[in-house]
Order: sequence, then C-alpha cells, then structure tokens
Amino acid sequence: MNDIMTDLSNLDLFDFDNIPEELTSIFHNMKEFREMQQLYNAAIKEVYTKLSILNEEYQVKYDYNPIHNVDYRLKSLKSIIGKLKKNNFPLTVDSIRENLFDIAGIRVICNYIDDIYRIEDFLGRQDDIEILRVRDYIKEPKDNGYRSLHLIVEIPIFLSDRTELMPVEVQIRTIAMDFWASLEHHLKYKAKSEVSAELKERLTKCADTISTLDEEMQSIQKEVQH
Repeated sequence: MNDIMTDLSNLDLFDFDNIPEELTSIFHNMKEFREMQQLYNAAIKEVYTKLSILNEEYQVKYDYNPIHNVDYRLKSLKSIIGKLKKNNFPLTVDSIRENLFDIAGIRVICNYIDDIYRIEDFLGRQDDIEILRVRDYIKEPKDNGYRSLHLIVEIPIFLSDRTELMPVEVQIRTIAMDFWASLEHHLKYKAKSEVSAELKERLTKCADTISTLDEEMQSIQKEVQH
C-alpha cells in the first residue's frame, strides 16, 4: 500500500473565512461547528488506523497486502450546503449531524475483488464499529457501469467529557474500478456539453470490460496462490 501512513494532519478543512452572507445562519455558533469538524476528522483517523493495522497484519502473517492505497477527505463546505439545500434540510449544525452521513469519507483501493469483501468483513467484526448501511454496486452496478462497495460505518470517538458516535463513509473498490470511476467523473464534469447517449454507452462498455479484467486477474491470482 503506497500511502497508508500519510500524515493525516493535512486533511482538508472547512473554509470558515469565505462563508456566503446568506448562509451565515448555519454558523451562529462557530465553536460548535469547529467541534463537529474535529469529530469527523477524528473518525477518519480511527478508521484509517484500523485499516493500517489490518494491512500490516496481513503483511506479517501472509506476506500480502490486501490494500493498495487509501484516500480520505472531509466534504467541503460548499458540498455540505449544496446537499442540505438539495434535500430541503435545515441549514443547521444539528441538521448536518442528523441527515448527512458522508461528510467523513475514506476510499480504500484493493488489488482484487476478494480483498474488498475481506475488508468489509474485517470492519464488521470490530467491537467498536457498527455498519449502518451497505450498498453493493459490484454485485449490482449502477446504470452507467459504476462499481464499488459503499459502507456507512459508525465509530466511537472518546473525548475528555463524553463519547460521540460518528459516521464515516467507506468506499472500497479495486484499482481497475477506481481507474474507471476517476476517468468517468473527470469526463462527466469537464464535458462542455451534455454527454451523448453514444458516449455513455461506450463508458458503460468500458466498465464491463474492466469488470471482466478484475475477474480474470482474481482467477489468475488464485491459481498462482495454489
């Protein structure tokens, strides 16, 4: 895994210095908002550390790393406000906590499909983690061909005066799935006009081809192991 030990202190922060005037109501209590940010940051660190320990254990026991690399992010202020507005949720800190479960996000990139479900099983067996939601876009891909396993996990953050349960979205996918998703996202948002039906079909075919490649590489890996 290339960057599992990357310094987590560089996580993106919410842009408190450029808040649109019409949205200042959500920040009537800046201290509360900063505390919430710190909790999501801590939740990412907790899950990230667990994944790091798992990867190190597999390296020692089996001379194998199920995780290729891990990325992480805190949802931007603009995205948070946009999602609240889109779903007609109140623009308050409490509303963020109650309605948004993907503010803290971790993306786990694996070598093989089996590794994806191995990591899901590992997280599910942790005493202090509860899996709140599973969306398996590998077994049931999206219409555009997107494949990934999405989990919402809840992890306790132990503070000086209390314990907070915080949600983290964990996306787990193979290198090939991530390659397709990254390029598809780039093409979609950089396109100067609406992507044509023909191009959408070609992208979907590419996703199917990549899925076949994943399955073949998994098969070869199992034969090599045996």
